[in-house]
Amino acid sequence: MSQALGQVREREFDLLISDIALPDGSGLDLMRELQRQQKGIKGIALSGFGTQEDVRRAKLAGFTAHSTKPVSLPRLETLIREIAL
Repeated sequence: MSQALGQVREREFDLLISDIALPDGSGLDLMRELQRQQKGIKGIALSGFGTQEDVRRAKLAGFTAHSTKPVSLPRLETLIREIAL
């Protein structure tokens, strides 16, 4: 999480793709902080958990989409096209 926040300080991003479980925090917390700093950033949450509650939490944190791992490259490409373009 700290690396991602450091990158955001150095430049602006249009899209975040993040796991929910990070070594030094939560992808949900990361997205909340990025939303606070940089309103409008879109995000794709990746998670080993895919219940309706997991998806709801990701959306509440500010993620645009949620995908359960393992995610295929074609699925990820589709999500990126739908969200970022």
